[in-house]
Amino acid sequence: MRARVGQHARGTGTAGASRAFALLLVVTGAAGLLASWVITLDKFKLLEDPDFTPGCSLNPVVSCGSVMESDQAAAFGFPNPMLGLVAYAVVICVGVGLLAGAVFPRWFWLTFDAGCLFGVGFVSWLQFESLYRINALCLWCALAWAATIPLFWYVTSYTVRQEFLRVPRWLRTFFDEYTWLVVALHLGIVGMLILTRWWDFWTS
Repeated sequence: MRARVGQHARGTGTAGASRAFALLLVVTGAAGLLASWVITLDKFKLLEDPDFTPGCSLNPVVSCGSVMESDQAAAFGFPNPMLGLVAYAVVICVGVGLLAGAVFPRWFWLTFDAGCLFGVGFVSWLQFESLYRINALCLWCALAWAATIPLFWYVTSYTVRQEFLRVPRWLRTFFDEYTWLVVALHLGIVGMLILTRWWDFWTS
């Protein structure tokens, strides 16, 4: 998927975006929001009843309950999905605004991209913790990961192609044509890590 550069000329200081890019924000934001909402509900049920088993706890590996009960599930002193409820809602709002024809200044896009960078960094840390420390996989968390990765790369690609984020010309040209490839590689690496981490379990 290639999301076109916004409706305004590059380097003018403000920019809208194509319908495809706006829909990408709405879809990834909605997927992340859904995952955050379900995990939040299950977390509250788990706090009320320690014997509660989340619906996505299917086996020793795919065990949402094990992830929810870990220290990493409340990295900032409160359940992580509560942060996702706010962050993904913002992404949806930006996407809907773009669909309605909104334009935003350079500082907004750079701030938005910085937020996406924090998001992909945070989920990357959670991926590592889930695979190699908690030793369990949460399917709803995986949905949030799958939403955050393309969100980050396409927003970064957009800021680069709009020349809001200064990079060498060759890199801007690369993002203009091959953002989809970076997303596919990132998702593929995560998928391969999951596959190899529990290879014996998947193949038994």
